[in-house]
Amino acid sequence: MSSSQSSPTDTPPHSASTLGVSSTPAFSPLYQQIKGLILQSLQIGEWRPGELIPSEMELAARFKVSQGTVRKAIDELAAENLVMRRQGKGTFVATHSAQQVQYRFLKLHPDVGDLAGEGRAQRSILECKRIRASAEIARLLSLRSGDTVVHVRRVLGFAGIPTILEDIWLPGPAFKGLTAEQMANYKGPTYAMFEGDFGVRMVRADEKIRAVLPDEAQAALLAVPSVTPLLSVERIAYTYNDMPMELRRGIYRTDTHHYKNALS
Repeated sequence: MSSSQSSPTDTPPHSASTLGVSSTPAFSPLYQQIKGLILQSLQIGEWRPGELIPSEMELAARFKVSQGTVRKAIDELAAENLVMRRQGKGTFVATHSAQQVQYRFLKLHPDVGDLAGEGRAQRSILECKRIRASAEIARLLSLRSGDTVVHVRRVLGFAGIPTILEDIWLPGPAFKGLTAEQMANYKGPTYAMFEGDFGVRMVRADEKIRAVLPDEAQAALLAVPSVTPLLSVERIAYTYNDMPMELRRGIYRTDTHHYKNALS
């Protein structure tokens, strides 16, 4: 029998009640139920980003299923970049601090060289304030109109050239205490700061892309003529269980950079 198949003696995991109701239907394949339980543990912070999770054998004993069932669940989590396997060391909760995934959500690449060689973006924080969410922002973040959100406006530059103008909206309660200084001075990726300082891990994102002309204010901030075609990218980033935690609208210069997306 293949190791990815469930053992004939596998029964639905007895630990489900200790973690709350699984988001995975009970009639789904057993490995999907185990995946749902592992996701619940990630969501409640039982294992933090970068931490080692229990071995397949330990998880199999915990959920009273075969090791092959656990392995198949972890295979899917690894394919979705939620966990990372390290040969000879075990399986770790994925983190945006890890070198191999630092640029997972940044698709703007230099025409010459690569992101790593380009160095850390220079961050100029123009605004960081708490406001009431408009009806549109609330809808996109699954909030109520008038709920508190943190609004950040910033310019990212490379080699001294302003390249990206971003507006970011974050749910207020989850990002209580976020400051402009914190955003500007953090040395790593912004999503790694969200993980480490606020316990919010972005696990996936949806984007909409279109070509636009900047208004006068946008053109001035990016140091381009107002007739310059730019790339507009709207992103909604989600944490576990498809909970939206960030709305980001960016305007990108593409005279020295291009948007790169690998399809498979």
